Amino acid sequence: MAEFGTGFGDNFKEDIVIKRSQVLPNIMYVLCWILIVMFGLSAFLMLQAVAYEFSVQSLVLLILCAGLAVLLFLFKDRVKVEYEYTFTNGTLDFARVYRSVKREELGSMNVRNVTACGHVAHQSFQRYLSMKDVDRKNWFLNRDGNLFYFYYVKENKKHLIIIEPSEEMVGMIRKCLDPGIYQG
Repeated sequence: MAEFGTGFGDNFKEDIVIKRSQVLPNIMYVLCWILIVMFGLSAFLMLQAVAYEFSVQSLVLLILCAGLAVLLFLFKDRVKVEYEYTFTNGTLDFARVYRSVKREELGSMNVRNVTACGHVAHQSFQRYLSMKDVDRKNWFLNRDGNLFYFYYVKENKKHLIIIEPSEEMVGMIRKCLDPGIYQG
């Protein structure tokens, strides 16, 4: 977690959330690479078989093995995910980072536009969670973490965002809220 000042009087906090236990993501990442190599070699062998003696079965296996190798290669980075929350003067930006390399911007929110927010452990969370037609976004990694929710309505659509910020960021967010918005 990093904290930098962007100017006199600015409130800035950046939280990077990683999975507490990296064992399973590491095993899955290695397994992806093993499968990529296996499917790639199988596709190469099927290509040779198709070149020497054409058969529909060999062609189908070639396409299947090559396709699986390519798909695994394209999605292997999604096994290792981090979330990044950046709070700057009342604006909260969300991003998903894959293998510390690829960054996907998830959105931005002015916390002054929030209808309600608080810790997931608080009873008020269940009220928003049980509402119909709520677009829920789970942008956290550790279910037992310090989960925090934001509920807001934008363009007549209900939104619920659940994140895993540090207590320091929660404190900064609370300072920007109108009275009665923070629900505990």
